[in-house]
Amino acid sequence: MSRGTDVIDVGVEEGTVNAAPRIQTTAGRLAALGFADGARAERLLDDLGPEAVGDFALLDDLVRAADPDLALTTLSRLVERDPSVLGTFRDDPALRHRLLGVFGISAALGEHVVRHPECLAVAGSPQWPVARELCEEMLLAVGADPDDAEPVAGGATVGAAEPGATAQAMDALRVAHRTRLLDLAARDVTGECTLAETAAALADLAAASLDAALAIARAEVADAGDVRLAVIGMGKCGARELNYISDVDVVFVAEPREGVDETKALQIATRLAQGMMRACSSSTREGALWEVDANLRPEGKMGPLVRSMESHLAYYRRWAKTWEFQALLKARPVAGDLELGQQYVAAVNDLVWQAAARPNFVEDVQSMRRRVEAHVPVGEADRQIKLGPGGLRDIEFAVQLLQLVHGRSDPLLRRRATLSALAALSRGGYVGRDDAKALAEAYTFLRQVEHMLQLHRLRRTHVVPSDTADLRRIGRGLGMTTDPVGEFTTTWKRHALEVRRLHEKLFYRPLLQAVARLPESEARLSTAAATARLQALGYADPEGALRHIAALTSGVSRRAAIQRTLLPVMLGWFADAPDPDAGLLGFRQVSDKLGSTPWYLRLLRDETAVAERLAHLLGTSKYVTGLLLHAPEAVGMLGSPAELAVRPAATLAGEAAAAVGRYAEDAETAVAAARALRRRELLRTACADLSGLIDIEEVGQALSSLNDVTIQAALGAAINKVTLERREPFPTRIAVIAMGRLGGLESSYASDADVMFVHAPLPGVAERDATDAAHAVAEETRRLLARPAPDPPLQIDAGLRPEGRQGPLVRTIASYKAYYDRWASHWEAQALLRARFCAGDADLGREFTALVDPLRYPEGGISVDAVREIRKLKARMEAERLPRGADPALHTKLGRGGLTDVEWVAQLIQLRHAGAVPSLRTTRTLDALRAAAAENLLDPADEAVLAEAWLFASRIRDALMLVRGRAADSIPTLVKERMLLARALGYPPEGTEDFVEDYRRATRRARTVVERVFYEG
Repeated sequence: MSRGTDVIDVGVEEGTVNAAPRIQTTAGRLAALGFADGARAERLLDDLGPEAVGDFALLDDLVRAADPDLALTTLSRLVERDPSVLGTFRDDPALRHRLLGVFGISAALGEHVVRHPECLAVAGSPQWPVARELCEEMLLAVGADPDDAEPVAGGATVGAAEPGATAQAMDALRVAHRTRLLDLAARDVTGECTLAETAAALADLAAASLDAALAIARAEVADAGDVRLAVIGMGKCGARELNYISDVDVVFVAEPREGVDETKALQIATRLAQGMMRACSSSTREGALWEVDANLRPEGKMGPLVRSMESHLAYYRRWAKTWEFQALLKARPVAGDLELGQQYVAAVNDLVWQAAARPNFVEDVQSMRRRVEAHVPVGEADRQIKLGPGGLRDIEFAVQLLQLVHGRSDPLLRRRATLSALAALSRGGYVGRDDAKALAEAYTFLRQVEHMLQLHRLRRTHVVPSDTADLRRIGRGLGMTTDPVGEFTTTWKRHALEVRRLHEKLFYRPLLQAVARLPESEARLSTAAATARLQALGYADPEGALRHIAALTSGVSRRAAIQRTLLPVMLGWFADAPDPDAGLLGFRQVSDKLGSTPWYLRLLRDETAVAERLAHLLGTSKYVTGLLLHAPEAVGMLGSPAELAVRPAATLAGEAAAAVGRYAEDAETAVAAARALRRRELLRTACADLSGLIDIEEVGQALSSLNDVTIQAALGAAINKVTLERREPFPTRIAVIAMGRLGGLESSYASDADVMFVHAPLPGVAERDATDAAHAVAEETRRLLARPAPDPPLQIDAGLRPEGRQGPLVRTIASYKAYYDRWASHWEAQALLRARFCAGDADLGREFTALVDPLRYPEGGISVDAVREIRKLKARMEAERLPRGADPALHTKLGRGGLTDVEWVAQLIQLRHAGAVPSLRTTRTLDALRAAAAENLLDPADEAVLAEAWLFASRIRDALMLVRGRAADSIPTLVKERMLLARALGYPPEGTEDFVEDYRRATRRARTVVERVFYEG
């Protein structure tokens, strides 16, 4: 055929050929037919010889292939090897159509045909063999007699393989297996079999090859007849839903023949199993079949490869995790002693369907659900059709989990294959009909894509390529011809999004149908089934949860309709939270308060981030729930991290001052407004804290600044009130000095405000009159901040003042000076290390701090006697102040290595050295430790240990308040409370003991430093 001769007429659409009196073979027109390289295609067609000239049917099959260039290349190589192929194809159009279809998809199978042209006869067989016939074919390929009870490769007796026979048998098995794979792929790509039929045929072919591989192993293992060995297919092989290239998951079970010692029998069985695995996975001249993976066996890689039936059952009864029962859903005998295999499957099935009643089922399920989101390489996440979002794993996991939960009471759900199990779940009302249909369509599409990916090179892959030519081949292989790349990409993304959406709702949507009494034509989840599902997902009170769901979703109102849309997703988010029941209850309570507010449900429906964060917070923190119930409109701040950012103290002070000014003649209303502001900012800080947006130091700073603002507002309102009552100008300047954790800017959610009141009479005012007025203001400030109200109180504690609770509540600055000059004790100097101005007259505050600086930062440091006294006081506190019955290792404040230990180390260093080292003059514990390390007064390693323990203890104290809604200092002993605390701190459900051990380790190391630095240094 000469190039440029008119011999082809190009049809209108890519991939069609119209017969005409003459055909044109120009490169351009071949490109229009679908060839990527028209010039090369023209050359290859010429090289096929005269027989190809005018063969419109041949060209039509070529251009209909997924990759016409690949198909033509393989055909050219095959004809070069065997020129009679063109005549065979002309005589057998069905064979030609099948083979060119495969050549356009699979370079690897095309290579197999070129190497073994004789396989064309098998590819043209009219029917696919049944499982038994496949097994016979593979056994015959390795020279074994299919009629033998235990066939041996090469016709040898067991353990008597001749030199080189094993390698020959392995090659023969690979050729026979790949030839049948070619036959199946030909039927698949031409649409002669469905996905389910293809997957089942692949599993049958794998099982037949395993039997042949076992025959090869018998030829190598002496005494192979002394043991019964069953090969149990797991995963997709067991479920008869295998893909083209996959690890074949198996489990081995063996029993000795009569009179044979069990230990010896298991050793023989192990050698047989190893030989079988080697026969499949070893690379020979003909390549390898696939890996045989036995890691789903009891104890995984650490366990014996082969066990007896009794050993398997003992493990599953006592030690197995829920995921192992999930794996056993697919178990099926596939090779070896099928009778023993059937006995094994029957025995483990009894255990599989009782898994949902096991004590750790809920925790295991939560762990399994997180495993679905397991790490996928960042570059692959959005191209993974198996593990990526909206991938095959999402569908398979959801179906298997629902089978485990409901299959215990419904035998109709006990099916191995994903699609048949999904259909059964739909018929039983466990999955909505439309949802099941959408999932089945997505699953079928994704499995077809998986087949296209793997057929190309016969490699195990689940990553959709980015190369346009590869995408074009996949799209055309799926029948998309107009715009293969665009159509495929759009369809794939649509299915992935739908799967992800349905996966998030699948467990929960039928729960609504069970309680909402909606008019439904399809089956509905029973109350018992709904209860079982909620319990499996972590709800401790499933009946109560159903009542909440019913209350939220029943009826025909727009509110109920939106809730029916929201709840399927939110129930999943609640299940992911530490306390799903509390989350759902809190959501109902907030919804009851805001349900008639137009923006609330619309916000949750339209802003996914708000709804998800709300679910997490309600399911984690009683403190946050309580704050929200008194200010539900604050839900709006959950929309973005920016909304949860800590607001500047100056901004808050301006708002509070405006409220005080607005209600100058009504102190209670003014302070109520300031406390409402504090409540809103407490909620903002708590939400940011639980969302991981701020760390514990920032929390302390934010809470302390907020308390400063609130105290300033209350002080201003109190001054206004006292001034009105006295009917004369206020006679004195007054300042509030923050002490303790407030002074250190380390307030917690549960902290009182430790303060001292100081005043200075105005010129010409009698001191007694000024003191009476200042005392009245101090008392009124305390009352206003503590009075019962919907907002959290701020208790003012002035116990650190001179003479403690026996001394006057308010002193003049002169009185403070006189007292400190004459009576100040070492502990008072230590307490003053935290003193800072927080409210009132700023000049007076500076005067006060200047007054106490020489006391807390003494020139030359404190004396040796003072150090000894401080150490004695600390030792007495350790012996006397720890609450009765408290575990010193778990008390965050007074326990060993806890807050007090670390703070006293910092404060002792300050008392000894701050007079000479200005950087130590800080009210903050960690800043003091950092300064000490920087000045070589503390080893940096010791500073790191102390800081770690202090931060950990502070986080725990805050988390206790957030989780329980009430203050506590000790890690709880109750298992559930400890778990909730650990989860709030970021530990996984199974990480409670890790949390406690981490705290013990941190504080143990800190205590070692304390004893060396504080008591000995």
